[in-house]
Amino acid sequence: MPETASCEVLFMQNSVLIVDDSAAVRKVMRDFFETLTDWRIQGEAENGAQGIQKAMELKPDLVLLDFSMREMNGIETASVLRKMLPNIRIILFTMFDDALGSRLSSAVGVDLVVPKAEGLHGLVKAVNGLMGTAGGMDGHAKG
Repeated sequence: MPETASCEVLFMQNSVLIVDDSAAVRKVMRDFFETLTDWRIQGEAENGAQGIQKAMELKPDLVLLDFSMREMNGIETASVLRKMLPNIRIILFTMFDDALGSRLSSAVGVDLVVPKAEGLHGLVKAVNGLMGTAGGMDGHAKG
């Protein structure tokens, strides 16, 4: 009898680190990303210093940063992350998008600034464009 080969498909998920001083915002973002097939939450941090420490330890594909945080804001955090992990993708998800110029954002290593006013729908579009993902970010939920 011929042997049948077992064929396993290795499914690579993108990893995300959420850095926001609001536990409620982190929970909403975590709950949302956990429903998506192409993504997994690799960690969370409540300020920039913790975010840098976790990013160095976990090396996620994407870091979602809030701008206004205690200890170290998102711009300062992005600047350090870009130097230490040059291939990481960084999205600043903030209420203060008008105050941030695109020159400042790109100068410190932020790939995109997404207004929190655009909600999760705006974040999904931004992540899709930046990461080149579609499956899992366009309504393909786990389950």
